[in-house]
Amino acid sequence: MAAILIVYSTTDGHTATICQRLKAVLEECGHRAMVTSIDDEAKLDLSQFDKIVVGASIRYGRHSKALSAFVEKHRKLLSERPTAFFSVNAVARKAEKRSPETNPYLSKFLSQVDWRPTLLHVFAGKINYPKYGLLDRTMIRFIMWMTKGPTGRNDVVDFTDWADVDALGRRLADF
Repeated sequence: MAAILIVYSTTDGHTATICQRLKAVLEECGHRAMVTSIDDEAKLDLSQFDKIVVGASIRYGRHSKALSAFVEKHRKLLSERPTAFFSVNAVARKAEKRSPETNPYLSKFLSQVDWRPTLLHVFAGKINYPKYGLLDRTMIRFIMWMTKGPTGRNDVVDFTDWADVDALGRRLADF
């Protein structure tokens, strides 16, 4: 039984929801798992965990600066343990952008940090227009219009393949 830490960086909460689902799968597989926000990781001793999973959403084409700072701060530890990284973004709603090899945001992030996770994954995210402020709603609707995605002011569309989330949880349990 491994102790697994799942750290997330989220903009609207969807990445945290995915992390909670991964935790449930890992616990079903007999592991101890803990989920925490990247903002709270300073309260933890990361060396107490056998594996570390990091999940992060993007907004306007970038992962958060806190994510890069986390990787830089813990680079040595992350290189000594089995690690996984997954990116959550709406562009992954398109099959041709859903793999680690074809997702532009994952590739961009990895080119900017000195970390090579053991396992990489990409999940399609969620659009929740009613939750966004006026600026975000306007900008995201424009981006979705340009990329032929949902644009209705009240649209809430979860593109996440939850069976894929479960499958990643089982892979994490085995690696």
